[in-house]
Amino acid sequence: MIVWSETESGDITVTVPDQARLLADLGSRFASGQGFSVATLNLDHVVKLKRDPVFRRAYAAHSHITADGNPIVWLSRLAGQEISLIPGSELIEPLVALAARYNVPVAFYGATETALTQAAEVLKARYPGLQIAFCRSPEMGFDPDGDIAAADMADLGTSGARLCFIALGAPKQERLAARAQDLLPGVGFVSIGAGLNFIAGTESRAPAWVRVIAAEWIWRMLSDPKRLARRYGACLLAMPGLTVRALRARGTAKGRQAS
Repeated sequence: MIVWSETESGDITVTVPDQARLLADLGSRFASGQGFSVATLNLDHVVKLKRDPVFRRAYAAHSHITADGNPIVWLSRLAGQEISLIPGSELIEPLVALAARYNVPVAFYGATETALTQAAEVLKARYPGLQIAFCRSPEMGFDPDGDIAAADMADLGTSGARLCFIALGAPKQERLAARAQDLLPGVGFVSIGAGLNFIAGTESRAPAWVRVIAAEWIWRMLSDPKRLARRYGACLLAMPGLTVRALRARGTAKGRQAS
């Protein structure tokens, strides 16, 4: 197993091997009234984890970490850990269906008011019985550790929602999820980036064939090179060191098996 980052409270690793097992565990938590927080790890997050101790602490507090990015899957398999790709944007509809089945009210937080409204309409049409109890888009400059965030989470708790999709982008969404998990221990929080924008149609995701050949990052960079070129450049520079780390993890695992 590859350790993506280390904190004083424990190592950050991918903890969920595939979507089926994730949904099974979250379904049992819906049934028991237990909350959770799901982070979807990609290469950009790994770079940020190295630089940002606040982000590291927030990530380490999550109950579930999935692989949201082919490099995470490839490196994990190189290290001897068999996992599947579980992008945050592709978790929304399976979790909405699960929430409708368990009669769990849902909340949307982040994105824009337009995206939230349109995504809510689309999902309610697709999943009869879905209850959307809370929608809010915070203002620009939102601080996940500030008073507005605390007040919003209090309102979310009052709404009765038990599953909240957070669409703020990293590191804000993971920091808010970690904080909200403590404030509302009976609610599940899932960080999904631009996922609600895709459902609403306010932002276009790469075509399926681009995703199949693992080139979605190229599609995204070409769509906004000024903002994303530097980010993906840092990701590419991190790959050699991460490959060495994966190979060392594989060697360590084989050594333990041999002994």
